[in-house]
Amino acid sequence: MSFPKFVDSVKRFLTHYLDMSQDREEEAASVEAIRAGVEFKGSTILILVFAIFIASLGLNTNSAAVIIGAMLISPLMGPIMGIGLGLGINDYELIKRSFRNLAVATLFSVITSTIYFWVSPLNEARSELLARTSPTIYDVLIAFFGGLAGIVAMSSKQKGNVLPGVAIATALMPPLCTAGFGLATGNFYYFFGAFYLFFINSVFIAFATTLGVKLMKYSKKEFVDDERRKKVERMVYTILILTMAPSIYLTYNMVKENFFEVAASRFVSQNFNYADTQVLSKSAVTEHGKHIIRVSLVGAEIPKDSIAVAQARLPQYGLGGAILEVRQGYGQNQADISTLSSAMFKDIYLHNQEQIARQQKTIDSLENLTSHYQQYDSVGVEIAPEIKVLFPNVTDIAISKTIFSRIDTEARDTTTLAVVRHSKVFSLSEQKRFKEWLQARLGTKKVQLVIEK
Repeated sequence: MSFPKFVDSVKRFLTHYLDMSQDREEEAASVEAIRAGVEFKGSTILILVFAIFIASLGLNTNSAAVIIGAMLISPLMGPIMGIGLGLGINDYELIKRSFRNLAVATLFSVITSTIYFWVSPLNEARSELLARTSPTIYDVLIAFFGGLAGIVAMSSKQKGNVLPGVAIATALMPPLCTAGFGLATGNFYYFFGAFYLFFINSVFIAFATTLGVKLMKYSKKEFVDDERRKKVERMVYTILILTMAPSIYLTYNMVKENFFEVAASRFVSQNFNYADTQVLSKSAVTEHGKHIIRVSLVGAEIPKDSIAVAQARLPQYGLGGAILEVRQGYGQNQADISTLSSAMFKDIYLHNQEQIARQQKTIDSLENLTSHYQQYDSVGVEIAPEIKVLFPNVTDIAISKTIFSRIDTEARDTTTLAVVRHSKVFSLSEQKRFKEWLQARLGTKKVQLVIEK
C-alpha cells in the first residue's frame, strides 16, 4: 500500500469513529440546556446550600463517599459552562448573567460552609480538606479535560453519566467548603489556597467549553463593536495566563519536593541498613529553605564516624546541601517517640516477636538434639550391670551416635555405634546375640558393632 493510500485509510478510520454528527444534538437544544442551568434562584439555591452542608460534613469526617455524593448534587457546573458558551458564541448578555449567578452561588456556598465549620466541634484539618489547599498544574489539566468532556456531552443526544463524572473529577464543591473552613478557623492560607483551586476549576472548565463550542462551530452572535470583542478576548486570555502561572510554580515545587523525598528514602534505606539497628522513622522536610533528612534509630548505636560517612554520600543521591539529623539510642540521645506512629511500634513489636519465635524454635531444636546425644554419654554406665550378667566376657563398651556419608551420593545415614572390648574370644554367634540385645535395649535397629581385638 502506497503512503497516500495509507494516509487516506487513516483519515477514513478517524472520520468514522470520531465523527460527532452521528449522535449530535440540535445546536439550539444544547444551547438552551446550558442556558437553563445558568440560573440560581429558588430551589436551585436550596439544593446548593444542602449540597454544601453535605460536602462540609464529608470534609469534617474525612469521608470521600459523602464528598462525592455532594458533588453529584451540586448545580455549580451550570453558570460556569454558561460563561464558556457565552464566550464561544459571543453572547455578552449570557456571560454577564452567568458571572452574576456564579458569584451568587459562590457567595452562598462560602457563607454556608463558614457557618457550618464555625459551629462544628470538629475543627481539625483532615486529609480530604488539606488536599484542596495546594492546587497544581494537574488541577488545571483536570478542569480543562473535564470541561471538554462536559461540552461534548451537552452536545450529544446520549449524555449518559458524563456530567456527574465531570462534577466529581473537577471537584467544584469541596474547595468552596475548604475556603469556608479557612474563614471559620481564621486560617487564610487554607482560604486562599482553596479559593484558588475553585477559581482554576471554574476558569478552565469555561475555557474548555469555549474551545469546544468553537471547534463544533456553534452559530455566533456578532458584536456591534469589534473593538469590544477584541477587548473581551484579551481579557479572557489574560485571565487564563494569570490563573495558570501560580499553579505551574506550585507544581514545580511539588515535583521538586517529591524528588527530594524519593531520594531521601532511597538514601536512608541504603545507608542505614544494619543487622542490630532498626530505622524507627524517617522524614524528608523543607524548613526555611533547607532540606532536612531526619532518621530515628533503635538498637545498637551506630558510631559517629559511620554517620559522617553517610553524610558525605548525600551528593551521590542528588541531596547535596541537605542536612542529616540522626537520633538513636537511649537517654539523652533517645529517639523522639512522639514522631513515631502506633502502627510503626506495632510493626516493630510483631517483627521482634517473629524473631523471638524463630530463635526459640532453634533453641528447642538444639536442646532436643543435645539431650538426644547426651543420653549416650550415660547409657553405657546404665546397661553395664546387665552386660556383666548376660555377657561376662565384655570388659568395656562405648556407645555413641555417628553419621555415615556415602561418597558417591553424599547421602547421610545416622547409626548407633557400639565399640566393645572383651576378655575372651567373642564368637560370631555371641556377637550376633549381643548386637540383637543392644538393638532391643537401645530401641534402635541401626547398631553398628565394632569389636576391638
